[in-house]
This record gives sequence, structure tokens and C-alpha cells, in this order.
Amino acid sequence: MAPRPHGTGWRGKGHDIAVAAAMVLGTAALYYSTIRPDALRLGLCTVFPAIMMGSAWLRPPALRHVVRGATVAALAGWYVTDPPRNDRVWAEEYAIPADTWREGNMVHVRNVRNFRYRSVTDYLPAWYDATYDLSRLDRVDLVTSYWAGENIAHVFLSFGFSDGQHLAISIETRRQARFAYSTIAGFFHHYELFYVTADERDLIGVRTDVRRERVYLYRLDLSPAVRARLFLSYVDAIHDIIRHPLWYNTLGDNCTTGILARAGAKLRYRLDWRVILSGHTASMAYDMNLLGPYDAKHYPDFTALHAASRIQRPAGAMIGPDYSTAIRAALPPPEGPGLP
Repeated sequence: MAPRPHGTGWRGKGHDIAVAAAMVLGTAALYYSTIRPDALRLGLCTVFPAIMMGSAWLRPPALRHVVRGATVAALAGWYVTDPPRNDRVWAEEYAIPADTWREGNMVHVRNVRNFRYRSVTDYLPAWYDATYDLSRLDRVDLVTSYWAGENIAHVFLSFGFSDGQHLAISIETRRQARFAYSTIAGFFHHYELFYVTADERDLIGVRTDVRRERVYLYRLDLSPAVRARLFLSYVDAIHDIIRHPLWYNTLGDNCTTGILARAGAKLRYRLDWRVILSGHTASMAYDMNLLGPYDAKHYPDFTALHAASRIQRPAGAMIGPDYSTAIRAALPPPEGPGLP
């Protein structure tokens, strides 16, 4: 016998929509979870929707609501108490986190990543330790990298020092070796948050020279005090996350929101639609008067500045010791040395 309808009108439809939404979100949360073994994870993905749908046959209706409510509550209770961890088997590029500490003006970074890429999948892992003089921090660059359309980009910062050092820091998903990358998974407890702390030859070079993405680099117009505060906020976060891991979340804690939080941006910018459509992050920074200063005669609007700020790599270029200088050679002042 088929179950009786839940009711008619907007209340009945609203109930059905809520049940369907809970079933879809709950099943996805289980599927993209880190539960082990995989057989248990996949089994729960079957059991949860089966209970939600099968309870439609329960009588009286109050019993149906109790079963569904208890099932959703149990799932929600597990989800909010599911802890992020640092002791998983990670994909190689995320296996060794950086650590940071400060002694006066000197900031020490252990495990700066500097992979040497022969192809997207063929690379030589490498890390080194470095020390950066905070008093020499003289630039912060915003990097946006596009691999498909114009709406989605990966966004990160690179800190430059007057002695020629650069440290690029990217807020990313920390992927386990057993999982392939999934955009949808980032909406659930699937990835831990990770600060890729790397040499520009690695973090930018893999995008310009290996993946052949469209990469843009802009100078941020920040005072020395703000530059230092921004850099130290990353230093503190990199150190803290080793002891207190966090979940990555595509909506609430991602590459763009992390930058805005570190920079102390006003709430209205953290809620801007361009935070989700990250390909427009540089446009938002332009509207916030954070880019430049650029010559308004040659770059009267963001469209002109954006076109001129793309990193152009000549055919056959190699990622060498002068990479950081080379990628800026053709960019507009104040980023590049040449005239517009």
C-alpha cells in the first residue's frame, strides 16, 4: 500500500522540500566525508536516504516525523563534532606543512615548498628553510589564476622583500592521497584547510609554465604597517593550524575569504558576490582602491589594468633563479620596472 500524502498546499509542499533537501545534503555529507573504511562510508550513504524514504510508510504520521527527525539530528550531531585532523595520508604536495616563528624582525619559515615540475604529474619534491627580514618587506602582490572561464580563479598572495626574496602563500584544500580532487567536496567536511607556503617558482611557476593557466599579478597598495600586519597574520595562522587544524569550506573559509579575513576587510566585502565568483576578486580589490597606484592615463579602468597584468611567458622559457624578476618584467608599474 502506498503511503498517504503528507498534505496539500504550501505546508505539504514545504515539508516535502525540506525532507528532500535534508536527504540530499545528508547523503552528500556522508559521501564526501572522511569516514573509514570506504565500505562504511558508502554504506551509510545508502542507509541514510533509505531511512528517510522508507519512513514514509510508517503509521501514525507522528512516528514518521520522529524517525526522520532523529535520523537528521544524529547526522547533524556527527557532522558538527567531526574533527579536522593533521594525521591523515596526504597527497604529496600537501604532505609537509610549513611552520613559522618570529624573533624580533626576523621571521623563520621551515619547509618552504619548491617543487620542480617536469609536467603536471611528474615533479621532484623539495622544501627549504628560509628567514625573512620584516623590515625589508616592501611589496604584497595579489595573484589570480584562471583555468577555465572568467568567473572562477584561484587567488593568493606573494610577499616580496627588498633583498630579492619572495614568499608566496596560498590557502588551499589539503587533499588526502586516497581521494581525487572534487569541487563539490569543498562544500562539506572533506578537506582540511592548508597554507601552501612556497617559492614563487613553485606556486606561480606551476601555473604559468606547466599547467599553462592564465595568471595575473597585481601590486597591492598597502602601507608598510598594513603589509607587516598582513604578513604576520599569515605567519600566526600557519603556525596555529599545525596544532589546531581547520576544515576548508568553499563558502565560508576558502582562498578568497581567508585573504579578506587576514586583511581585516569590512563585512560588506566579505559578503560580496565576488568572494564566491573568485575570478572577480581583483576587480573587487580595484573597487576597494587596493591596487596600484597605477597610471590612470594608461590604465583608466580595471579592464585595461587586467589585460596588462597578465604574466606572459615566452615559448621555451625555463623556471630558473630569475623567475620572480622575469614574470614582472612586462607588467605595468609599480609592479614591473618598465614604462606603460
